[in-house]
Amino acid sequence: MNRIDTITLDKALPRVFAGSEKEPPVRDSQVWLGHVEFDRPGRYLVEARSGAGKSSLCAFIYGSRNDYEGHILINGADISSFSIAQWTRLRCRSLAYLPQEMRLFPELTAMENILVKNRLTDFKTAAEITAMLDRLGIADKAGVEAGKLSVGQQQRVAIVRALCQPMDFLLIDEPVSHLDARNNSTVAALIDEETTRQRAAIIATSVGNNIDIKNFTVLHL
Repeated sequence: MNRIDTITLDKALPRVFAGSEKEPPVRDSQVWLGHVEFDRPGRYLVEARSGAGKSSLCAFIYGSRNDYEGHILINGADISSFSIAQWTRLRCRSLAYLPQEMRLFPELTAMENILVKNRLTDFKTAAEITAMLDRLGIADKAGVEAGKLSVGQQQRVAIVRALCQPMDFLLIDEPVSHLDARNNSTVAALIDEETTRQRAAIIATSVGNNIDIKNFTVLHL
């Protein structure tokens, strides 16, 4: 597989919702049990209330969870058939992910957390990483252990880490949930520029349209 052009959900549904097809949130969803195509380089915002399956959606597409019914396809191929080697290539070269829980190593510094990813992809120079941290106002925290940072600072570190790879799709789960308006705008601009430069698509989840990126196609989960 060279580049990811399309991610398709075909009658996908978290197994935890099985038997609730005629009840909220499944009944009102534009995603679950439907046929949805995400095309590169589109921008998609999946809005939902808490508990509707936003994080599950991202984890399913990323292949870190498989507790769903129906089918998820990448370029027409069912991801349930992908080997570990295929997933490794996709996650290093095509599919970037910022999970809501961030998954930083608390005992490592902010920079060390980022370099764990960047050493696998060899995508950004040290100067480029420092410039991104500076742009997000946390360059002075590069040597601080992640566990000692505020939640908002941790989120910005995780965003820089997520951008340290080539990508066709960027999955971002509640990317600005811990940021104020100013930092939201700065983060959104950085994500916008990086994905535009790579002609990558964005699939973002949110409890509301609170990420400051324009021209999203909005879907209600």
